[in-house]
Amino acid sequence: MARDGGLHASGDEWRDDHRGDTEDDDDRVSAASPTIAVVTAAPAEEGESQEEIGDDCSPSTERDAIVKKLSAKEIESLKLRQAAPLVTPTDLKTAATKDIAGAMNAILADVFAMYLKTKNFHWHMSGPHFRDYHLMLDEQADQLYAMTDPIAERIRKIGRPTLRSIGHIGRSQRVLDNDADYVEPLDMLAELREDNKTLAERLREVHGVCDEHGDIATASLIEVWIDETEKRTWFLFEASRQGDATGH
Repeated sequence: MARDGGLHASGDEWRDDHRGDTEDDDDRVSAASPTIAVVTAAPAEEGESQEEIGDDCSPSTERDAIVKKLSAKEIESLKLRQAAPLVTPTDLKTAATKDIAGAMNAILADVFAMYLKTKNFHWHMSGPHFRDYHLMLDEQADQLYAMTDPIAERIRKIGRPTLRSIGHIGRSQRVLDNDADYVEPLDMLAELREDNKTLAERLREVHGVCDEHGDIATASLIEVWIDETEKRTWFLFEASRQGDATGH
């Protein structure tokens, strides 16, 4: 699975996976038609069988030959036309939506990874504080999962694609997984506390990207998520503190 990395590095990887996106607003407008021409082989001349034509004139061979003749710009145009149905209209510039979507998709992958890790620790909790920790982690996992749909839909609202599979999450996440057979309860809390602190830091970075491009809507959602993330960090910190002789 993916290892911890910077916000911009993940954003670059996301942008590399979506090279079909254009840098020019006018190109996005011209790509509005969802229709793509399909090249097929010409029918055989009268009296000529398909066998006489031979393999070199098969539909796939002719399509390959035509594709080879297309310029890079023409291929790019075809990709844009294919993606046109997913390009939601927005007044944000192309560069803005690319930067914001790249950053938010990395956040989404991290949140999914943190959700599963929190559920993992919830399921495998043990010890004298089992009930308290078990219930707390269940509540925190629900809160993380509740973030995922708004993040993904926000990305779609600005006309960009979001995560498509578990594999896509694995390639994009920066949160480290923990597949250990056994983890001490206090180590579980400490690891989740650090993950939440890092998430809050990354959310602030994305907030800065949104401010730079004037995306007030995404920034306002992030502010709520930062507050929720800091609350989880607080609870994990207090729950992991060692009591004194009086139990306090």
